[in-house]
Amino acid sequence: MNPKFRLTSLIPLVCVAFLAGFTWWLFQAVKPHENEAAPRPLTHSPDYFADNFSVSELDQSGATQYRLTATHMVHYEDDQDSDLTMPAVRAFQPGKPVVTATGKRGTVNSDASIVNLYDDARILRAAGYGDPEMQADSEHFRVLVNDDVILTEKPVKLRRGLSVMTATNGMNYNNVTRVIQLFGNVRGAIAPADSGGSS
Repeated sequence: MNPKFRLTSLIPLVCVAFLAGFTWWLFQAVKPHENEAAPRPLTHSPDYFADNFSVSELDQSGATQYRLTATHMVHYEDDQDSDLTMPAVRAFQPGKPVVTATGKRGTVNSDASIVNLYDDARILRAAGYGDPEMQADSEHFRVLVNDDVILTEKPVKLRRGLSVMTATNGMNYNNVTRVIQLFGNVRGAIAPADSGGSS
């Protein structure tokens, strides 16, 4: 038999053997070893902390639009949410009074778009631009940062200038339109000086 013929006929066999060996090596490389621990599942455990925490959102001109502060922040690894101590959210809008929402404790989601405030939660809108000071107190307020809305499902007490109102089923305050909606059994007294103008 021709030796040249034998050599060329072995080339496909050598290629198949090399491919089989490479495949086996690749399988061994990616296969988890018995002594290696499986990836640890994420739990609702703190993975970092911060004191005197502050984060700001800027508008297109570089001016501060929102600022979230807290005396202490604890971040959790599973849902990326954080617990806050003495949180405060401030909204700075051109041509509008500064609005500050506070609580003794709170939570913020991973992208800081939703802030929940609990325990003596309060909204304070400074006087200015033709409006008197406004203050709302409740057990809980949810700040929807991207929508510039603050709402609650809890009983709320609202004071605007000399006017005082209460609502049993919550409130919705839109800082863009400056409209306040009260829900449930609403009672109060509106002072004559506060009966006109914006909310």
